[in-house]
Amino acid sequence: MRHIKRTLLGLLVGVLFALGLASAEDVAQNSLDAMNVVQQGALLNVKLTFKEPLKALPAAFSVAKPARIALDFPNTTNGLGKSSQTYNEGDLRSANIVQAEDRTRVVLNLSKAMTFEPTIDGNNLLLVLAPSEKLGGVATRVEHFSQASSSALSSAIRDIAFRRGKDGEARITVDLTDANAGIDIKQQGSKLVVDFAKVTVPEHLRKHLDVTDFATPVLAVDTLQQGANTRMTITPRGLWEHNAYQSDNQFVIEVKPIIENPNKLVQGSRGGYQGEKLSLNFQNVDVRRLLQVIGEFTGMNMVVSDSVGGAITLILKDVPWDQALDIIMQQKGLDMRKNGNVILIAPREEIATKEKLEFESRVQIGDLEPLLTESFQINYMKAKDIQALIADPRQPLLSKRGSANTEDRSNILFVRDTSGRLDDVRAMIAKVDIPARQVMIEARIVEATDSFAKDLGVRLNWGQKYPSGAVSIGGDSTAISGQLIAGTVAGSVAPLGAYGTQVNLPATPASGTPGTLSLLLFNKARTQFLATEISALEADGRGKVISSPRVMTANQVEAIIEQGVEIPYQQATSSGATSVAFRKANLSLKVTPQITPDGRIMMKLDVNKDTPSALPTGGAGVAIDTKHVKTEALVDNGGTVVIGGIYTRRTDDKTTRIPFLGDLPYVGFLFRNRSTVDEKTELLIFITPRIVAETLTLR
Repeated sequence: MRHIKRTLLGLLVGVLFALGLASAEDVAQNSLDAMNVVQQGALLNVKLTFKEPLKALPAAFSVAKPARIALDFPNTTNGLGKSSQTYNEGDLRSANIVQAEDRTRVVLNLSKAMTFEPTIDGNNLLLVLAPSEKLGGVATRVEHFSQASSSALSSAIRDIAFRRGKDGEARITVDLTDANAGIDIKQQGSKLVVDFAKVTVPEHLRKHLDVTDFATPVLAVDTLQQGANTRMTITPRGLWEHNAYQSDNQFVIEVKPIIENPNKLVQGSRGGYQGEKLSLNFQNVDVRRLLQVIGEFTGMNMVVSDSVGGAITLILKDVPWDQALDIIMQQKGLDMRKNGNVILIAPREEIATKEKLEFESRVQIGDLEPLLTESFQINYMKAKDIQALIADPRQPLLSKRGSANTEDRSNILFVRDTSGRLDDVRAMIAKVDIPARQVMIEARIVEATDSFAKDLGVRLNWGQKYPSGAVSIGGDSTAISGQLIAGTVAGSVAPLGAYGTQVNLPATPASGTPGTLSLLLFNKARTQFLATEISALEADGRGKVISSPRVMTANQVEAIIEQGVEIPYQQATSSGATSVAFRKANLSLKVTPQITPDGRIMMKLDVNKDTPSALPTGGAGVAIDTKHVKTEALVDNGGTVVIGGIYTRRTDDKTTRIPFLGDLPYVGFLFRNRSTVDEKTELLIFITPRIVAETLTLR
């Protein structure tokens, strides 16, 4: 009843919030200032202190595997000054405090699933955590990952994606239209079933996904519609465990493989103690009796040596059974050996003595065991390399009586040793004598140029023709002259360049011929004239040079491809004579690929693009324009990465003018020459590696 009243109170506060009585814009920014944890019996009290009282209970959800409780506080900042805190109080291991914009999320990391009850007390939020009730007599355990909102409408699944994680786990991502959809997870036999309440799935997503080729613990994923709900059935294999979490509209479930360790009491991928928890309260109890109790609790077979005895006082509460067993053995000087479902417990000295005798007997058997000879046909490696590998003195596979010989013509390895050592050699050859995977590497070297040039110049000439009998200058009837071109002016022949052009600043571009525009002005009597010639050239060019060297090589084998010329030049020798030497100007690609276990490619790259330079060399040598990139890169199979780039830009603005006259307004351009150059050059190197399938050819 108390919980119902508090729930109704929380709903009432939420309604008032929706009506605008406590608008988020009007609420001052809150802050989480303190967090305290106190253990009281089986209950765990967590107190969160805020700067201002909370207006409503925060949104919260819990996760069963791993056991977590998350609470979201809007308009709240993290005032603790840290993002994580370790407690190790009861079943609470640690807490993560993460702030994203104006929202703060508190995540409680638990050792097992627990229920919680929140209460607002002034500036404090009190959380009472209690252990979840054990389900008795139920064959299938259902994890209520998230409860569907009572007012939530029917949602849908937008997409389903399957990926392989870096540790070999299967990651299934479900994109939902509503983050408040109800999700239940349960295990039915060897399958994992995920039910989405009031969630529809489109027709194209209702299918069977065969994901065997991904090499994960999951073989298939089946999605179907069941009335108003959607059911996803995951079919794993081997030993596995699952983990589920949700971020906004994305629900993710991971299925991780479990590598079985025969010496480990409880199998699982997580470290530390993982057994079911138990409570022990014994006063001066016999150790053998206590071990019997633990064996009956776990259902494992225990063999206790006759030399184990004595009494112990033990008080443990909610401790994993494997940790309790470890405590007992440490206190009494015992050790354990596990073989399958059987646990042998004896004093440490007794177990060490038995193992020593066993090892010594194995050595004696190895010295007396008869030798056998076996031949191994080596297919992909050289037999001598295998011989050097098994006879390596740092880690030999052969016994002191063993030997190995090779036959180079047939590439056969002959090994003479005991039966056990021959098995080791056979297993090693099966792992190393495999075909090397091929990698096709394509490099695209793109060199783009964008050039712009503008030249503007002027030539100016003026002259006057005097009548007959006038006073002349220079013994000619033309006092001032200097024609731009030879021609006839006013019916008379003008001299060609007799006295020069008065202004001679034409356009002189680096390349190309400028265009000209000429203008001639004269009076009515045709005795005075003005000649002007404007020359200009504007050039705009774009170019792109693409080089695409390709090379195929084996995994972890260096490959080189080159194309270019060798330029001869003379050099002096020690005797004083000259000799001809050559220098390379090549486009080369040197690469060493390494295929990673997750299907990506690690490459050591050395790319050169050398071209002969137009610069003077000073006589003896040869100038080479060099562009060189040397690096390492990790690229997805078939992906493209830019490993280097060079960008250069040259801007040149030059003006030639006549002093004073070139600065005159309006007419100053007649006495100036201007040249503008803007050149851009960019070099990019793209690398695309592709793994060649063993049964396919790359086109």
